Amino acid sequence: MKSLEIHLASRPVGWPTAETFRQVEVDVPGPGDGQVLVRNLFMSVDPAMRGRMNDAKSYVPPFQVDEALSGGAVGEVVESGSDQLVPGDVVLHWLGWRQYALLEAKSVRKIDTTVAPASAYLGVLGMPGLTAYLGIIDIAQMKPGETVFVSGAAGAVGSLAGQIAKLRGAGRVIGSAGSAEKVKHLTEDLGFDAAFNYKDGPTRPQLKRLAPDGIDVYFDNVGGEQLEASIAALNRFGRVAMCGAISQYNETEPVGPRNLSLIITKRLTLRGFIVLDHNDRQAAFVEEVGGWLREGKVKSEETVVEGLEHAPDAFLGMLRGENVGKMVVKIA
Repeated sequence: MKSLEIHLASRPVGWPTAETFRQVEVDVPGPGDGQVLVRNLFMSVDPAMRGRMNDAKSYVPPFQVDEALSGGAVGEVVESGSDQLVPGDVVLHWLGWRQYALLEAKSVRKIDTTVAPASAYLGVLGMPGLTAYLGIIDIAQMKPGETVFVSGAAGAVGSLAGQIAKLRGAGRVIGSAGSAEKVKHLTEDLGFDAAFNYKDGPTRPQLKRLAPDGIDVYFDNVGGEQLEASIAALNRFGRVAMCGAISQYNETEPVGPRNLSLIITKRLTLRGFIVLDHNDRQAAFVEEVGGWLREGKVKSEETVVEGLEHAPDAFLGMLRGENVGKMVVKIA
């Protein structure tokens, strides 16, 4: 069977471009014993993929030049060599960026599309949702009544982190986003108490205006200037869930906060985390967030790009902040 794949053509320095990617047609064999052939329906593009384009050691291996990229995807089983899955089953797996994927059956997870659409398992019920849940509840250990600031709040993780904080009893939730339309979306659609456009000026005075008594929790998706402003705004014993630093992923020189001494004097806790380390929380996450989703208490936003050939455009658009909620590519 012929399948279109998106390969890494070269390692980017600074911002990736269209030339970073290459479309390649390959032959995909049928499944052997214990394998399944999956026709991908949707794939995810995520900020962490940018780091994997560098030839650097990290928590997952880097992408290889002249090989297919990978990432979260949902697809339909078309052929099965496993007695656990049959054609027509819809599964979640990690071989996105291609039309067809040959996988070990034990490496995929069957999903129920009567509970939510298939693409939701790449967003609200998938890795971004679990990341938001972990960051607010386990990492930052938010307490009812506290003031929470979420950067990148209109994105896949940030939009859910703010909603989860409100549903878990936060006293005030503030978000940052990159346009007036997104700010309006946060406060009018997602239930944030306040929000600001970080492009309107420095974060520090904008955050001070919306949180005059300081913040207790910062959910960091952005790093850089917004992290520095948050360290200044955090009250004593404040906590930071360090999820991402998208403002720095394409920088060629390191950029960091200049007020790290405040971490000591304020007795702050800054903790980085990777969702892959917390699979034991999956069941509790699905039960609680899935319940909120069924009850209409959580809103799941998606920006959908049509066609695998446009996956690089979707990825670059996501890095530029063009998405509202989860950016996904509809393949089939």
